[in-house]
Amino acid sequence: MAILERHDSGAIAHLRLNAPERLNALSDEMLEALQEALDRLATERQIRVVLLSGEGRAFCAGHDLKEMQQARQAPDKGAATFEDLFRRCARVMTTIGTLPQPVIALPHGIATAAGCQLVAACDLAVAAEGTRFGVNGVNIGLFCSTPMVALSRNLPRKQAFEMLTTGAMIDSDRALELGLINRAVPAEEQMSEAMALASTIAEKLDTAIRIGKQAFYRQLEMPLDAAYDFTAEVMVRNMLDSDTDEGIQAFLEKRKPGWKSG
Repeated sequence: MAILERHDSGAIAHLRLNAPERLNALSDEMLEALQEALDRLATERQIRVVLLSGEGRAFCAGHDLKEMQQARQAPDKGAATFEDLFRRCARVMTTIGTLPQPVIALPHGIATAAGCQLVAACDLAVAAEGTRFGVNGVNIGLFCSTPMVALSRNLPRKQAFEMLTTGAMIDSDRALELGLINRAVPAEEQMSEAMALASTIAEKLDTAIRIGKQAFYRQLEMPLDAAYDFTAEVMVRNMLDSDTDEGIQAFLEKRKPGWKSG
């Protein structure tokens, strides 16, 4: 049984974390599988959107604590293992952001610690109602410093800090209110809602979405003036694309565009 499953539906790829007995923990094996799958998707132009879900009763409960504790038997008490683990986990999270395709998380059950980080790292999220989110490492003496990176880029500062310092869980309604997720829907409607969102995105000009996603994250880290200078250059590049020319002309002529790239 594969620890990470993939099923494609047209231009939409669906990755499913498949270690339900461990609540889909981000073990060494899971991180390796995710990185390989994401690297492969980055080269697949036919895939326009990626869905990410979890099998079983939870989306993802974070790192595999049993695996981490075993590393303490090493002479360095696990220091090298921990450094490698957090480096590889960070690479998975940043790869999601740099992936050409938008990635939609489908959290259910719980998404805690690095599992909450995974939701925050995705571009969009459609949660099942009742999903609980938390960066609760502080409850066992481990501040969620790496999950904090993605979380603090999704939530208002004080709300993120409260979650990090109290270890308190929030439900799907609060996660929606704070901006961690885009939608909270009944569990039986989650996949259809996510597929509808993915299909809408997949129908857009591929080049525009790829250019736009990259620019979205780059400009967020820039001062205001630099962000405007950068995005103006991006729009010039987008405008010079022949399919964009066709899209604008089709709009003016009130017809469907005949894009070469679909």
